[in-house]
Amino acid sequence: MESAELETLIIDAADNGVITITMNRPHRLNAASPTMFTELRETWNAIGGDPTVRCVVMTGAGDAFCSGADLASDDDGPKRHPLQGLNVIHQTVSALYSIMVPVIAKVNGVAAGAGMNLALACDLIVASDQGRFSEIFARRGLSVDFGGTWILPRLIGLHRAKELAFFADVIDAKQAEDFGIVNKVVPHGELDAFVNDWADRLAAGPPIAVAMTKRLLTLNASADFATALEGEGMAQSLNFTTEDTKEAVKAFLEKRPPTFTGR
Repeated sequence: MESAELETLIIDAADNGVITITMNRPHRLNAASPTMFTELRETWNAIGGDPTVRCVVMTGAGDAFCSGADLASDDDGPKRHPLQGLNVIHQTVSALYSIMVPVIAKVNGVAAGAGMNLALACDLIVASDQGRFSEIFARRGLSVDFGGTWILPRLIGLHRAKELAFFADVIDAKQAEDFGIVNKVVPHGELDAFVNDWADRLAAGPPIAVAMTKRLLTLNASADFATALEGEGMAQSLNFTTEDTKEAVKAFLEKRPPTFTGR
């Protein structure tokens, strides 16, 4: 993926197919302006069509992940009715949710409002012990958006989701881990190394099989058992036709690590 000159994002591409996207408005705790929402959507859409990408890491510059939508933005973008603006936001989170490669949220500080729900829309969340989370909307006289009403109750249960949404409390990384929001909490100084290791391991995996597993887990969260089995069967049948599956079997027999090409 070629890195374009962007106003609110920094994109770093590693040779192994790991793309790191850094939200870069540290003076606003990486609050998302209209321009940032647009650049995120366009970047995620570009990643979705790039076969060289194996894993995506989302993070924030400075001491924050993302403090939500910037309600005091001085962004000079096009003026829209709130309904039109929310449609842009919906398109943005849909673009993230549809990425077929694994996406890791590297939460280095506060993740609030749309920023928290951006992290939830990723596949894995690794938080620094300085991370903080909040469905802050109610404190701003708003209801939950950026996909949070769909993702959060499926992740932690309906009553716990209502507790976080109604009270809009700020919880620390350990509480988020206890609730089932976060996969791992690591010391702040070890965050980069830990996420780099996970990203490298995911990038070395079989892209087609991982993509189909991601899709099945997402869809089958609200499917019946028979539909889940049917989807698994179709995906596994496709796997058996790939060079990656043949390579995995050959590597197993030869007692060596496999090299996956995504074919």
